[in-house]
Amino acid sequence: MKRVPSSQGAPPSPGAPLPPGVLRRKELRRQRRSERLRQLWRILVFSGMSVGLGYLLLRQGWTLREPNQVEVLGSAVVSRDQVIAAAGLRFPQPLMGLQPRLVASDLMGALPVEQVKVSRLMLPPRLRVELKDREAVARAVRRTDRGPEMGFVDGLGNWISIRQHMGIRSQGDLSLLIVGWNARHRAVLAQVLKEREALGSGLQEIRFEPDGSLWLSTAQLGRVRLGPPDARLPRRLEVVAHLSRTLPATMKGARPQLIDLTDPEQPELSLGARGASGSPARPAPPAPTAPRPPEPAAEAPRPAPAGTQ
Repeated sequence: MKRVPSSQGAPPSPGAPLPPGVLRRKELRRQRRSERLRQLWRILVFSGMSVGLGYLLLRQGWTLREPNQVEVLGSAVVSRDQVIAAAGLRFPQPLMGLQPRLVASDLMGALPVEQVKVSRLMLPPRLRVELKDREAVARAVRRTDRGPEMGFVDGLGNWISIRQHMGIRSQGDLSLLIVGWNARHRAVLAQVLKEREALGSGLQEIRFEPDGSLWLSTAQLGRVRLGPPDARLPRRLEVVAHLSRTLPATMKGARPQLIDLTDPEQPELSLGARGASGSPARPAPPAPTAPRPPEPAAEAPRPAPAGTQ
């Protein structure tokens, strides 16, 4: 008797329909592939639109096309044209291509200003420059390879050339002279200028020697040696202010030739010809007046010789 082969486990024929589970899995795989393709297409489209829009904004929208888009605020002496020339702006100028810090640095080096703030504004596109004008407070001399150069300084110790000074304001009569100005002394000079009123109205000269030693000259005290501008400088300036208030009244017109405040706790004075001359002496309260010696008693009259009328 022949056995009839079982159809279970036999591969389906090519024309036979697939089971429902297999069809469902194929359909899910097809949907996932389609969704990934759609997402990739959206990303490409949005990226292209963003790049194009950014390019249009940078090149066409956020662009300085004329000088009127540069705002200059806070200065009474610096014009818009000077700012544009100092910053090297060329129109049209992409706004996002400008670096505010670099522009501010260029303006600080070329214009007579103490402070510069640069900001980019998008709507409408413009460049805002806020300035604070310098004010010359003293005349100055600095050493150069070509010899001494005359100029001015502001309250922060910044150098102002004669050309720059022609267009800025001056504070006071500029009677004070700064000798030996150097960029490395700027912070020290600003500290001394800040105490100018406390040092007395007779401050005439601030001098920096080549070795860095600091000197003052005042109408009341004469030449004052402050020594190196180190951490003890505030104490030395305090002693100068104290001597300016108290010393002239006690000297009675004897102007010191030199006051050495290298050690501010032990100042030394050299007096002029009208005072006590000689080696330097430390200022001290006047010594008490010594009592005058008693006058000798008058001699008693001698008796007249006998027989004398």
